[in-house]
Amino acid sequence: MLRYSFTGLTSMTALPDLETFVIGDFRLQSGTVMPAVTIAYRTLGTLAPDRSNAVLVTHGNTSGPQMIDPGGSTGEGSWNEIVGPGKAVDTNRYFAICPNMLGSSYGSTNAASLDPATGKRYGPRFPEINVSDIVATQRALLDHLGIERLVAIVGPSYGGFQAFQWAVNYPGMMKGIAAIVTSPLVPRERSEGNVERLLATLSKDPNWNGGDYYDGDGVKETMIQIRSATLKTYGIETRLRDTMSDPEEIEAAIREEAARWARGFDANSLIILAKALRGFDVRPQFSNIKSKVLYVLSRTDKLFPPDLAPGVMQGLKAAGVDADYFLLDSDYGHSASGRDAHKWAPRLRTFMESLE
Repeated sequence: MLRYSFTGLTSMTALPDLETFVIGDFRLQSGTVMPAVTIAYRTLGTLAPDRSNAVLVTHGNTSGPQMIDPGGSTGEGSWNEIVGPGKAVDTNRYFAICPNMLGSSYGSTNAASLDPATGKRYGPRFPEINVSDIVATQRALLDHLGIERLVAIVGPSYGGFQAFQWAVNYPGMMKGIAAIVTSPLVPRERSEGNVERLLATLSKDPNWNGGDYYDGDGVKETMIQIRSATLKTYGIETRLRDTMSDPEEIEAAIREEAARWARGFDANSLIILAKALRGFDVRPQFSNIKSKVLYVLSRTDKLFPPDLAPGVMQGLKAAGVDADYFLLDSDYGHSASGRDAHKWAPRLRTFMESLE
């Protein structure tokens, strides 16, 4: 039996606008029961009296609820041009909820949290989770809020994984999903490779200590290196060249952005969320989907290139899913959904209107 509690986030001064929801005795897909799970989340807009206007916004791997904040910034691209008053996800009309993923670093239970069973940080002993566990915590939050059905689930990258997982796990709970710069599967060799590369890189840090680095100086320098490489994969150099030309200046700006992120994101969270993708593939469950689907890819995305689209769309159509595809013509790679929001927001707005 799950036990719930609900509170403002008073203990995390760095995130004053987040609220938290606590689940007691949360059973993971593995069978492990976590004594208490906290999920931090951000809301924009007003929940209708009949609770019929909620939109779940699911964030990317290394971002969090700040993705929808006015002026918020993330490596995957801020969505404050997508979610807000008069925007495609219009918070004059919709109640937007953006929960921080279980295992992530922005307020939800993660490796840096205290394990109630031991009174010590979970560290590398954090239970292994999967994407179904992540969306189950969000389902529990919605149950607590009395939200029985969502207008839509909208998210980029890892948020798109969650949107697809929601659609197959809880097919009656949403009218539509918009899965952006993402895929319904992560090949096993890719997910395993990501975990292996992270562990190999982090274990070289002299402060790593098998993942128990919390009482020392941490692994910030290695995290900066990891983040710099990730930002380059996302397309940051193209963005910076809009205003800079000197290669050294560009490299310094990348490091500065990476360092800001490294101050707030836990290394173990990278590993937890990478492990959660091992075996992620919802294609065999496409026939479960009852909602409309909008699938959006970026022309220059190295992580989820446009050549994924034919196979995904064919699979959805074969399963009888009402699905549509939009190619975002952008030079900004994986960050395109935020950086070039104006190029696809009209298509999302049309999709949202079709759900009413």
